[in-house]
Amino acid sequence: MLRKLFSLIDLFLLALLGVVLLASLLPARGIWVPITDRATDAGIVLLFFLHGAKLSREAIWEGARNWRLHLATLGVTFGLFPLLGIGFAALPFLPREFAAGLLFLTLLPSTVQSSIAFTAIARGNVAGAVCAASFSNVAGMFATPALVALLIGGSGGVSWASAETILLQLLLPFVAGHLARPWIGGFVARHKALLGRVDRGTILLVVYTAFGAAVVEGLWQRVAPASLLVLAAACLVLLALVLGLTTLLGRALKLSREDAIVLLFCGSKKSLASGVPMASVLFPAAQVGIVLLPVMVFHQLQLIACALIAPRLAARQQQAGQPGAQ
Repeated sequence: MLRKLFSLIDLFLLALLGVVLLASLLPARGIWVPITDRATDAGIVLLFFLHGAKLSREAIWEGARNWRLHLATLGVTFGLFPLLGIGFAALPFLPREFAAGLLFLTLLPSTVQSSIAFTAIARGNVAGAVCAASFSNVAGMFATPALVALLIGGSGGVSWASAETILLQLLLPFVAGHLARPWIGGFVARHKALLGRVDRGTILLVVYTAFGAAVVEGLWQRVAPASLLVLAAACLVLLALVLGLTTLLGRALKLSREDAIVLLFCGSKKSLASGVPMASVLFPAAQVGIVLLPVMVFHQLQLIACALIAPRLAARQQQAGQPGAQ
């Protein structure tokens, strides 16, 4: 299982790097700009429609009972993380061009698929992870734009135009997909790979469009290799802090082992799948590419770290002889 996860991480990382390289060498220009923009918009609408269809109403009501776990996860995701983001964005040695992107990273909701997968590997509360990750993403549709407007302001504030785009491209398709779940929920459940392909395909398309626009505006003239190393180090320290703090919080709240694992994985992770389309809505086209760099770096680091942690938690539980929630 661990080897399979690493292979998926590597393949998607290679695909992301390939798209960044393609956008750097052959960015969309002229008549291709509106074509790629419309294709990106269509991909985002389809992505959130399918996510809405995937969300189970029964899982929402069942998971809502575990309010301590979900409040803790939301508190970390939209409270602790943004506070850390404010501090990290103000670090004097962090390149200024990455400050807004690093702060934006901390305002995103949690991941869904990988949070659930790592919780299952670690023998945590899988049902709780499904609900916690789903709640985080629903809340993120409102919380992330509001926090961007509050904390980032002019460089990525929410105008009436962007609010309308959020409604039409993100929230409305999500609600429509959820309302259509009685008719298409079975199809989505039987074709989970389809949602994964739409996730990855939309991310790659938005990354190409965003980086292409940034390259045309002189992205690589503004970003030095040394700056990327500093960014990676900042993301690594941020991840280590959040992993440590979520572990301590789980103990302080006296959560069960299974629920503490949910808090660890759902609370410490940030969604590239949500971050990419949201960035394309909330920031000017020429700025989206550089804003997404911290999100992409953190995304890979969190997957690698969690892929190392989850099997160790499972092994520790097996040695202790405790039954795990599946």
